[in-house]
This record gives sequence, structure tokens and C-alpha cells, in this order.
Amino acid sequence: MSAFPPCPSCASEYTYDNGTLLACPECGNEWSAAAEAAAKEASLVRDANGNELQDGDTVTVIKDLKVKGTSSVVKVGTKVKNIRIVDGDHDIDCRIPGIGSMGLKSEFVKKG
Repeated sequence: MSAFPPCPSCASEYTYDNGTLLACPECGNEWSAAAEAAAKEASLVRDANGNELQDGDTVTVIKDLKVKGTSSVVKVGTKVKNIRIVDGDHDIDCRIPGIGSMGLKSEFVKKG
């Protein structure tokens, strides 16, 4: 079994080190292992304290948040259960009791 990660193009397990790059003999793709690690780190969603967030976590709002288009406010300390991580500007989809479904930015919540 190879100690190298599978090819990001074709998922082949037969990758090998080609000097400064990793290479795939099946599709000919070459990529940098450092760039792959940096991309994986960038895709992680972290809360205001730097903790990694995952689907299904419970988070607490750390700042009063106005709900766009209404006069409602999500108050500090509101617990939000069963979040979903998504791509985009607002990286958390959730359902807030009394308000409904909405998107939150991870910088305004803390895990737990």
C-alpha cells in the first residue's frame, strides 16, 4: 500500500514521488503535496475560537445578529443544534428556533 495520497483527478492509489511533485501513472496528473495540504486546511470551517466545526455539531451564537429583511434578532447565547457545513459566504446552514432556516458565518459562533 502506498504512503502517498490518491490522485485527485482519477483517485488512483498508484501515485509516486516525482521529485518535487506527486505523479499518477494512470492519468498523468502531477500535483504538489504541499498545495494539497494547504487546500485541505483552507476547506476546514472553524468557529470564533478556532475549533473545527463539522456537520451535526451544536453551536452557540456569540453576537446579536440581525436577520436580513426582518426586524428579528438572533440573540447572544442562542444554541443552534445540528448544523450543516456548506460552501459560500455563510458557511453554516441551520434552523434557529423561533426564526427558521438561515445561514450563519462561522466567525459569529462557538462550538458547544
